[in-house]
Amino acid sequence: MQLIERITELLNEEKWTRATLNNYTVANFSDLDKLIEQIEGKEEADAVLELCNEHLHHTKNSIIALYVSGRIKIRRQNVDDSNLVSLIEIFIDNHKWAIVRYLCERILDHGENKFALRTLADSYNNDNLVDEMYGIWERLIRIDFDEADIVKQLAEYKEKKGLAEEALGYYKKALHRYVAKKAFSNIKEIWHKLIKDSLGETEFFFHAERKISRAISDERAIQLLEDLYPHFRQAEDYGTAITILKRVLTYDARNPWARKEITECYRELYSHHSHLEEYIKLSNLNQSWRNVHDAIADFEKHISFDAGNFVFHRSWGVGLIRGIDDDEITIDFVKRRNHSMSLKMAVSALTVLPKDHIWVLKTTRKKDRLRKEVKKNPDWALEIIIRSMNNAADMKVIKSELVPSILTQGEWSSWSTRAREILKTDERFGNVPDKVDSYSIREQPITLEEKMYNRFKAEKDFFDRAKTLFEFLRYVERGDVEASDTEFVREMVDYFTGYLRSVGEVDEHTFASVLVLQRVVSEHPYLNPGVNLAFEDYLSQASNIEEVFRNIANPDIRRAFLRKLRKHDPDWHEVYVKVFPYHLNKEILDDLEAAGKKDSMLKIYRQITEGYRDYREAFVWLARHSDEMKWHDEIGLAYEKLLINLVHILDLTFRDIENRRDVTENRRINRQVQTYLFKERRLAEALETVDEESIQRIYTLVEDVAGLDPTVGLDLKNIVLRRFPEFRFYSDQGPETVHRGGFMTVASSYEAKQKDLERIHSVEVPKNSQEIATAREYGDLKENAEYKAAKERQEQLNNEAARLTDDLQRVTIVRPQDVDSTVISFGTKATLLDTKKKETVIFTILGPWESDPDKGVINYQSPLGKALYDHKVGERLDFSVGDHEYSYEVQAIEPVL
Repeated sequence: MQLIERITELLNEEKWTRATLNNYTVANFSDLDKLIEQIEGKEEADAVLELCNEHLHHTKNSIIALYVSGRIKIRRQNVDDSNLVSLIEIFIDNHKWAIVRYLCERILDHGENKFALRTLADSYNNDNLVDEMYGIWERLIRIDFDEADIVKQLAEYKEKKGLAEEALGYYKKALHRYVAKKAFSNIKEIWHKLIKDSLGETEFFFHAERKISRAISDERAIQLLEDLYPHFRQAEDYGTAITILKRVLTYDARNPWARKEITECYRELYSHHSHLEEYIKLSNLNQSWRNVHDAIADFEKHISFDAGNFVFHRSWGVGLIRGIDDDEITIDFVKRRNHSMSLKMAVSALTVLPKDHIWVLKTTRKKDRLRKEVKKNPDWALEIIIRSMNNAADMKVIKSELVPSILTQGEWSSWSTRAREILKTDERFGNVPDKVDSYSIREQPITLEEKMYNRFKAEKDFFDRAKTLFEFLRYVERGDVEASDTEFVREMVDYFTGYLRSVGEVDEHTFASVLVLQRVVSEHPYLNPGVNLAFEDYLSQASNIEEVFRNIANPDIRRAFLRKLRKHDPDWHEVYVKVFPYHLNKEILDDLEAAGKKDSMLKIYRQITEGYRDYREAFVWLARHSDEMKWHDEIGLAYEKLLINLVHILDLTFRDIENRRDVTENRRINRQVQTYLFKERRLAEALETVDEESIQRIYTLVEDVAGLDPTVGLDLKNIVLRRFPEFRFYSDQGPETVHRGGFMTVASSYEAKQKDLERIHSVEVPKNSQEIATAREYGDLKENAEYKAAKERQEQLNNEAARLTDDLQRVTIVRPQDVDSTVISFGTKATLLDTKKKETVIFTILGPWESDPDKGVINYQSPLGKALYDHKVGERLDFSVGDHEYSYEVQAIEPVL
């Protein structure tokens, strides 16, 4: 209360003494600052603010009230700085520049501010403190992205100081800002200045020219390119001169000047070529009736055919041009030496490749040498591949060029991690416009901030753009880029601000924009867009908060949303219950537990358990955390029931995958369940401990899961049989039923066939794939014997794997207790008397996988096996197989399993 009384006393004293402005000094405000620092807590600050506002109602120009209230507001990061602005304007009118500077600096203590910086610069200018003024201007243009004239003045100032590089940067920045203002006379002035001082930075000129075309007109862009062109022509840089002329012709294909000039540049560039004039004539390059772009493409293709150049044919691969004789061209391909074709055919069938094209390198260099170079210098490899792909390639294309022809899949995994970081941070690599994941090579370096901005623009999805902005802010935190030095961050911020300027229905984009901008402003206050960022205001307008949350497709924004929700919604715990299945994060459960909301936690567990068919992923998540959290004990869910629910989910996902329903999601959940139940051996461990009745329930469900690997069932079956040898499985059938489409075998044969199948998939197929890839590199697939042989082997392996898979699914394993030794049957050894030869014969009856007639092992499905089957001791058998007649008497039958 003493503080309130002291401020009241000062306000009254000011009113009674009618203190004049001339009596105020910086010391007076310094004393007020000491008083403001004593304010403790929000309640006392609110009381002081109310006192000042009441005083201003009667005395609107009260210096003390304006200053104290203004400082309190700005300390709260309040956008309203009107009281301090009014106070500064009062002292400007009275030319009290020292006080003006002090007041501006107090505003700037809490973040950059356009008004404060402009005013501070003006005050330095009035006191003829020029260097200080320019220093403030440098800060001002970092936050005032519309200011262009001051940027130009800074460039001129730096140039006078001899700071050429800094001056150049400001001239470029000024040009971009004048483009935004469509101030062409200023643009042209700076354009000519940059031609003089920075002619080599063609990427900058081309980027600016594109912006001018979009912002002003194609005609203005052409005008500037025409001013740029002569400098490269005079320097005999015909490659760049041709590029400029092509850009002119892109805007105006009928421009006669550009067409004439490009023809002359080609003449100069290819003056050494013996067929130059012939190719100009063939392409009709200098004939106005021919489409200029077609003529250029035609000419460039013809002129590129010269001895020593590499070409590519889609069947024969890479070749080297040995010579051109009139209209005939001779080429050496890898497997087709001295191949001749007409020039006309070559132009239509071949693509000319530069000597450093990746296909040329793979053909001309030894694999080991190239592999070492690629692994040692990933930046070199990236540049080679991207240039080879017409200066545009994504990671998928890059991988296809390296794996498996140069790198193995394992080598690619580590190599690609390094490559992605290089593509993100190396200034030589840029993003292809409108293609998020495609990269190009920049002739001039590209800044990290420009690269991030290009990616931001290329993103089409709101949340992908948010992710890119967050990544940019992380680079700022690391010090890789200074946010205040770039205009790109303002444009990114403006994208999200647009969602809050005219809010209709409050949806996920509204909340996400608030949370994104709150983060930006907290780290960079000068970027405050001046819109309402109060989360609680939007919360009161939202009709379905759970739906909003589900639609937020960014984990960082989701977490921020939940933190704000807990702070501003008294029923936050109820929302947590509803959103948990869509945001499987232990933080939610930890928050509920810390707040003593045990009932809400139990509600989550019951909700997911009872609706596990709909909340499949959530139930799997809870199962995977069951050891740690013991949640199933808290709701009385038996562990056996948990496992049974997971088996049901496994079956549901297999069925949905087969029906092509949400395939990606169902496969992911299916893999998670299989990992938990089988790879981690949870189900196996349970079968080792539960009683026989529980085993019957669990195993019956497992048997019913369509699509499950048969080896899984066999493994579980063996566990059960070790514990309960006489256990009868639901699927057990007598031997007589297996003849309908299936057959019988023994466990050892089954396991051997499983290993055969695994060997095909894990060894033979990868080996064959490598053989195909190697053979494909030889070119000309129609005449490639190695390729044909490898493809035939591929078909054999596929057929063998399909047959084994089918057999494993149809076969029935016969156990010792299944063998009926009262008759000749599967798993028995029969001793017979050959009544014709008076000799004893012994046959063992097994299946097709065990059959070995030379050793007396007979397939029960064979003609001989069928003739013997089901006969008892003492019976006489007379039958014929083919042309051979048999006469046996059964003497003994015994089991062999």
